[in-house]
Amino acid sequence: MSAIFNLKSEFEPAGDQPAAIANLKKGLKAGFDYQTLLGVTGSGKTFTAANIIAHYDKPALVIAPNKALAAQLYREYKNFFPENAVHYFVSYYDYYQPEAYLPITDTYIDKEAMINEEMDRLRHGATSALLSRRDVIIVASVSCIYNLGVPLNYLQASLHLEKGDVITRADLIRQLISMQFERVTGEVKRGQFRVRGDAFEIRPMSENIVYRVDMAAQTVSDLSVIDNTTKNILENLEEIVIFPPKHFISTQPQIEEAIKNINEELQDRLAHFRKEGLLLEAERLERRTRYDMEMLHTLGYCHGIENYSRHLSGKLPGEAPDPLLSYFPWKDGKPDFLTIIDESHIAVPQIRGMYNGDKARKNVLVQYGWRLPSALDNRPLKFTEFQRRVGQVIFTTATPGDYEREHSKQVVEQIIRPTGLVDPEIEIRPVFEKDKNYSQINDVMIEVERLAAKHERVIINTLTKKQAEDLSTFLNQKGIKANYLHSDIKTFERTDILKAFREGAFDVLIGVNLLREGLDLPEVTLVAILDADREGFLRSQTSLMQIMGRAARNVSGKIILYADKETDSMNKAISESRRRRDIQLKYNAKHGITPKTIIKTIESLLGLETERAENESYDPKRKQQKSPDRRSDAQRSRGRKKA
Repeated sequence: MSAIFNLKSEFEPAGDQPAAIANLKKGLKAGFDYQTLLGVTGSGKTFTAANIIAHYDKPALVIAPNKALAAQLYREYKNFFPENAVHYFVSYYDYYQPEAYLPITDTYIDKEAMINEEMDRLRHGATSALLSRRDVIIVASVSCIYNLGVPLNYLQASLHLEKGDVITRADLIRQLISMQFERVTGEVKRGQFRVRGDAFEIRPMSENIVYRVDMAAQTVSDLSVIDNTTKNILENLEEIVIFPPKHFISTQPQIEEAIKNINEELQDRLAHFRKEGLLLEAERLERRTRYDMEMLHTLGYCHGIENYSRHLSGKLPGEAPDPLLSYFPWKDGKPDFLTIIDESHIAVPQIRGMYNGDKARKNVLVQYGWRLPSALDNRPLKFTEFQRRVGQVIFTTATPGDYEREHSKQVVEQIIRPTGLVDPEIEIRPVFEKDKNYSQINDVMIEVERLAAKHERVIINTLTKKQAEDLSTFLNQKGIKANYLHSDIKTFERTDILKAFREGAFDVLIGVNLLREGLDLPEVTLVAILDADREGFLRSQTSLMQIMGRAARNVSGKIILYADKETDSMNKAISESRRRRDIQLKYNAKHGITPKTIIKTIESLLGLETERAENESYDPKRKQQKSPDRRSDAQRSRGRKKA
């Protein structure tokens, strides 16, 4: 049987990569559940991981600690595997305020969210790919451990049509509505359909295309892809599979059974509140829950349906939910896929902490009658549940945490870069010189002006978001082109900012946490860390090493730490950097290698524009890029595709 992945690269493994690839392969073959790839910044950890994925020959999940890094990894894997299904799965909220209650002020905060439709489309593309083919790589944030919906329901609710199928017009309308598609009479957007006579126009949630289904004598006469503007036929098809536009999907019998169980739980909870004399809590719970049950009965959906997921899925109290991990294949009772946790020193603690934070908020909602106790089962995975639901794991990081070191059967070092680049030199300068009335800001401005004149880039790392914004404004007022990047900026804007920075639209990028792990910015020649002696999470040994690594992809890279004293974290970070630098210099001298700056094409990280691309004309050539395997979904489905 031929390999399912086809790795494309103009480069062969070099430096420490061949040894790292060989050792990780041996570890997988030996059945190691956990391994760590300790790779310095710029050593090509992603390329090494791509070689492992191609060798492992099973679907892969790549978890990143933030959306910006996930977008970068998505683009890299997309380039390495252009013929395979590489998808992006992160939270689809531009803004999210979770439902909460503050008893001390008697303040109820309703869930408020701004859903990014493009992100939602990408999420559906990921789940539909997992249920229809094997050659899948999903690059995800830690949102992949949150409750998503039962995969079997999602798959069984899919619509499979072939030319010649016998189905009435009314039955097709009913099926689409039961799948939660919305019927419209005007422009057809994602998750909607329109009927004009015997012609259906259906726009799936996972793709930027519109399917046309033509009926004749209660038979599917034609299937095609049409241009959403001109309505011209762009491609004729023999069959199609369309997945539901929502992940929480249930059949009518499941909904009726769920309503029955919800009502029983409601009665038990009301009895408890009334016995305790909590009449206000009883009234608010009954009013809300009965309204939701009516919506479920009438529409098959309600606001906050995920809070009833335990009843809709038939799970037992406390049973683990179905996140994205549940959509990956299993074999012989075990996960049948590879998990790579990128920048694991950050991602692993995030995964471990999600459950307790979610539970604390929902406990209050349940206690004061805003939600039924079953809402607690709409949650992220506990860490032990996560461990049972992933297959063999490879951690990739330049700074392994305690968990990785304790659990990994082997730690594979990748210190030598293929480009011959060595860790940058580090210089310590004072935060403030009182006798000269001279601060770190004055000093960094001189460095920025010097480097901007040579069209080089600078990263400045601050301690707070406000400091990043204020410094950006200050530099711009002084005629220095600068911008800031932090977690309040929307996902698509972050990728646009990073692309503009590399293109030279501005010279200085200022940020806090997002300018640490993994960002690949080879144009950067200086990383300046303000207040480096402020010991704490943002100035720990790990944080300092990660920030300093942003200058390790350029032969002219340099680090300036602004500090009035050398902290323990600074000493450890500098010592480790010098250890690696000595190893790299000796290797270069022994092999006669001259370091070279990494040359990397500047491209959109997500490979798409934001909502501006919504109404682009359909281009069959571009379609190959968006979905490399253009067989119909039905041909790729598990029941029809040969192993």
